[in-house]
Amino acid sequence: QVQLVEYGGGSVQAGGSLRLSCAASGRTSSLYRMGWFRRAPGKERERVASITWSGDSTSYPDSVKGRFTISRDNAKNTVFLQMNNLKPEDTAVYYCAAAFAPNSYNYWGQGTQVTVSS
Repeated sequence: QVQLVEYGGGSVQAGGSLRLSCAASGRTSSLYRMGWFRRAPGKERERVASITWSGDSTSYPDSVKGRFTISRDNAKNTVFLQMNNLKPEDTAVYYCAAAFAPNSYNYWGQGTQVTVSS
């Protein structure tokens, strides 16, 4: 089992930046991949970034590619999401998630609100 605690989020104007952090604890040595997801009101949940637990592979959808960067700190078991050039459509609740197998995100953080104003 893995526990995830998210930090960061808040309100920013369009064009601004925010960094989210996700601290993982528990059976982290067996993790396969970590991801950041978001859910905006009235929309489906969307994966915005993912990284292998080893940190050697990342993935982004076109909607955030070039603006969002996922990274991890091995020593602190923490995954970060750096979000630059934020747009109002990035407004959502952002969740950190952990997977022990491909496409099996079974552990989730509590979520953190990101609000981007125009």
